[in-house]
Amino acid sequence: MQIEGVVVKQLRKIPDERGCIYHMLRCDDPDFEKFGEIYFSVVYPGVIKGWHLHKKMTLNYAVIQGMIKLVLYDARENSATKGELMEIFIGEENYCLVKMPPGIWNGYKGIGAKPAIVANCATLPHDPDEMIRLETFSDEIPYDWALKNK
Repeated sequence: MQIEGVVVKQLRKIPDERGCIYHMLRCDDPDFEKFGEIYFSVVYPGVIKGWHLHKKMTLNYAVIQGMIKLVLYDARENSATKGELMEIFIGEENYCLVKMPPGIWNGYKGIGAKPAIVANCATLPHDPDEMIRLETFSDEIPYDWALKNK
C-alpha cells in the first residue's frame, strides 16, 4: 500500500575502479524542500529503531550500506490513507530515497548480516520537542516486527 505524500524514488550508484558514488538528493531535485540537517544512523542486524513521528519535519532516508525494513504508519486525521501501513526494503539491494512528510509514524529494522547506515536529509534541525516517540511494540500501531517467512 502506498501512503499519501510518501515518495519512493530509485537512486543512482556510479561504480568505477576507484569506488562508488551514491547519489541521494540535490537542491534542484523536484522532491527537495529545504535543508535542515543531515545525519547518519547505524542499526545492527535484527535491531529495531522505532516508533517516532515528526510534527513539522520531512524526512529523506537513503541507506548506503546494509539493508533495512522501513515501516510507515499513517495516523494523520485528514489523510486519504489514514490507518494504512507501508513496508519498504531499502539499502544496497534497493538503493532509493524515501521521502516522508510530517505526521507519519516510522521505524526500521536492520536486516541481513551487517550493520546498515541510514542517511537522513531532514528539512529541519533536530528538535526533541518536535518529535513524538512510541514503544517499539506499542498497540497503537498495528504492526508485527517479526520475520515473515513467505
